[in-house]
Amino acid sequence: MVQVVGKTDQGMVRRMNQDSIFASTTPVGPLPNLFLVADGMGGHNAGDYASRFLVQHLISHLRAQPYQTSQVRALKEGIQAVNRMLYEKSLEEESFQGMGTTLVAAVVCRGQLYVANVGDSRLYVIGNEIAQITRDHSYVEEMVALGRMSRQSEDYRRNKNIITRAVGTASTVQTDFFEVTLQEGEVFLLCSDGLSNMVEEKSIQKIVKNAPSLEVAARILIDRANNNGGLDNISLVLVNPKDKGVKPC
Repeated sequence: MVQVVGKTDQGMVRRMNQDSIFASTTPVGPLPNLFLVADGMGGHNAGDYASRFLVQHLISHLRAQPYQTSQVRALKEGIQAVNRMLYEKSLEEESFQGMGTTLVAAVVCRGQLYVANVGDSRLYVIGNEIAQITRDHSYVEEMVALGRMSRQSEDYRRNKNIITRAVGTASTVQTDFFEVTLQEGEVFLLCSDGLSNMVEEKSIQKIVKNAPSLEVAARILIDRANNNGGLDNISLVLVNPKDKGVKPC
C-alpha cells in the first residue's frame, strides 16, 4: 500500500499561497494513483487561479479517460488539453494575462515511477542518496547546460526563479517525461521551488531518512524552509510506495 503526505505553506514573505497540490493513492481514471504539485505565477490572484485550474481540470480530464490508456499517454494528453484551456482563459480577462503554472506529476505502479514536469517544480527520489529526476525548465539551467553559468555563481542565485516553460502561457506546451525503477527503501518527493531553493538537497535527504514518519519529515521540511527565510510558497508531496520490488507495469 502507498503511504503519502502532502503539505503546502504560504511561507514567510508572500501575501498569498499560489501553489496547489493533490495526492490520491486510489485510481484517477486509468491511473492507479496520482500526485501533483503546481506553482502558479502571475499578478494579483492569477497564479493562484492558474495552479488550482490546472490541478482541478487535469483530474477531471483523467477521470474521463478510458481505463486502457497508458500512464504516459493519459498524462501527456491531459496536460496538453488543460494547457490549452488555461491559455484560452488567460486571453479572456486582462487580470489573467500572462498567468501560468509549473507542474510536476507522478504515478507509481509496481515499483515503476512515471514522472511528468513543466517548469522548475521538482521530483526527487530519496534513499541512501538523493537524486533529482526532473530537469528544471529555467534560464539558469539552460545557461549551465550551455556552459555559460556555474550553479555556484551569483548570477545563478540571482536569476534562478526565471522559468522558460510553464503550463498556460502558450497554446501548446512541451512536457518532459521520466521513468524510474524504485529500489527497496526509496521514497519520492514532489516539491515547489519554495522548498528546493531554501533547503539544500543533502539536508532534504537527511531529514526524510531520519524522520520517524512521512508526516514528521514533511513538517520538518516546511519548518526548515521557513527558518531559512521562507521567501516563497512551500509545497510538497512525500510518497512511500509500499508495492516496490514487483515487476514493472
